[in-house]
Amino acid sequence: MSIEFEVSDVIPATPEEAYEAWLDSEEHSRMTGGQAKVSPNVGDTFEAWDGYIQGKNLELEYPRRILQEWRTTEFDETETNSRLEILFEKTSVGARVTIRHSNLPAHGKQYQQGWIDAYFGPMKAYFGDKMKTDKV
Repeated sequence: MSIEFEVSDVIPATPEEAYEAWLDSEEHSRMTGGQAKVSPNVGDTFEAWDGYIQGKNLELEYPRRILQEWRTTEFDETETNSRLEILFEKTSVGARVTIRHSNLPAHGKQYQQGWIDAYFGPMKAYFGDKMKTDKV
């Protein structure tokens, strides 16, 4: 039985800024605090969080949607890749980033809190700080 969930939060950035940061190696690394090698091209593979996360870009719809195959080093080699959909929507105070994670193995529920702790929190800090320095 596969697991799926959705998490969402508002980031102090435009959808374009958040989307572009997600698919830029240097900015993704700064945004999360973990080394990333990512690409803005469909079909390319990626790594994030110092190689803990690996996957492949399946569909890219700038600046509103990213669809990826996704797995971590905690997946057993017999477990299939999960599916990660990231949505970016404009709000009055930034971008709502929604993560829909599906086709996860039985141990996959842990990633729901992981997105909050390892992405939403750091993204809020990164873009909040970036907005302050951009105004100076």
